[in-house]
Amino acid sequence: MSLYRLDYQSPIGVIEIVGTDEAICSILFSDQDKIVNRIQDDLPKVLLDCFNELDEYFKGTRNQFTIPYNLEGTAFQKSVWNALTKIQYGQTGSYKDIALSIKNEKAVRAVGSANGKNKLSIVIPCHRIIGANGKLTGYAGGLWRKEWLLQHEQAFITN
Repeated sequence: MSLYRLDYQSPIGVIEIVGTDEAICSILFSDQDKIVNRIQDDLPKVLLDCFNELDEYFKGTRNQFTIPYNLEGTAFQKSVWNALTKIQYGQTGSYKDIALSIKNEKAVRAVGSANGKNKLSIVIPCHRIIGANGKLTGYAGGLWRKEWLLQHEQAFITN
């Protein structure tokens, strides 16, 4: 199975999209300062669709994603990641909220661990998880990106 890469220049850094012919495997902030993987003629449609949906998200015209993606992890991790998708655009939740939603209230630390292993940034909105005390907690892309993403979503909420 071939893997394809495409970089998206977001307002908060380069995002590398990795996928197959059928689904997206990862969407992660890159350490690169410049675009390396550009749009090519042979890129699968799913990568181009992901690129376009991210672009719409950052422009404030998209608050839900429709691209197919492949979750790779344990059953527990997948349950956490699926629960994350239930946190609405512009809203936040805590590790405890997720643990309760998957009916495993004592798994707060394990939820935090699974959250940190999410490879589908923004689409699986782990940036929407904050501490039970209302403060920002760890984010693989950096707390400054998490804060930016939350403020971005707040700015585009429509009532």
